[in-house]
Amino acid sequence: ARGYRAAQCTELAKPLILRDLPAPPLQPHQVRVGVQYCGLNFADILACQGLYQDRHTPPFTPGMEFSGTVMETGENVSAVKEVRTTLTPSLPASHLCLQMLWQIPDSVSHEDAAVLPIAYGTAWLALCRRARLQPGETVLVTAGAGATGLAIIDLAANVFQAKVIAAAGSDPKCELAVTRGASHGVNYSRGSLREEVKALTGGRGVDVAIEAVGGDVFKAALQSLAWEGRIVVMGFAGGKIPSIPANLLLLKNVSAMGVYCSRYQQEDFPLFSSAISSVLQYCQEGKIHPHIGAVFKLEEVNEAFNHVLQRKSTGKVIISMK
Repeated sequence: ARGYRAAQCTELAKPLILRDLPAPPLQPHQVRVGVQYCGLNFADILACQGLYQDRHTPPFTPGMEFSGTVMETGENVSAVKEVRTTLTPSLPASHLCLQMLWQIPDSVSHEDAAVLPIAYGTAWLALCRRARLQPGETVLVTAGAGATGLAIIDLAANVFQAKVIAAAGSDPKCELAVTRGASHGVNYSRGSLREEVKALTGGRGVDVAIEAVGGDVFKAALQSLAWEGRIVVMGFAGGKIPSIPANLLLLKNVSAMGVYCSRYQQEDFPLFSSAISSVLQYCQEGKIHPHIGAVFKLEEVNEAFNHVLQRKSTGKVIISMK
């Protein structure tokens, strides 16, 4: 087998280094994939800083999702031939287990496929599994112009038939969220998120809040819930992990929960697989439309990291191997 090029984290909190690596021998139950596009997630950056909950020891190759083509199959693999695939791996690109592969429909591009597993998989699990979103309900999503925020908007509005209020930190980001399907955008950097949501819902509040910022934004989202509302924590992009005032849960009979996409991969793989298969089908049917904010070459991977860290990105940033 030929070798492959990878961007490796050789030292935590340092720039990634491009290396040409030998391809490991293919085991009987494995496949070798030629990668075309990788999705860049904030979790990848945290992992390279040593700050992610799943710790990695350098050197390692970061990455949680990509699309490509199966180039070679192990002798015990019969279900996969040379097909377009998308996957969410926990192993290097040339060393994959069969159960981690999903076939990309012909009508879905490799670029869009690289966006789906983490952002849309998390969004599906947050809305369908955790929040149990119902048609006609109102959803508040924070970090609404990010990859997962836009995926929440796309699924909630176009698949689950809900009304979406998107909150973001600038007017252009709010405008993007509205063009992608949100009914309203709220700039929480220059006003009270709680009061804006109250005004937009006639004082009732929202049925579901999907929260990814943390800190004061989380508290405002929690206070914006309607009676028996549900808030789902996706992350803490603002850097501050909030404490939950338990009295707020009591007063309105609301529920607070979390969603951690990769954990479903370990604990409930059939459900995880259902999430990936569902969003692939929605994309094939034209119900959802992933938003790619920027494409970087592999040689520009450190620039891509900085693009995300400096909050310049909207939607998904992907890395091209072409």
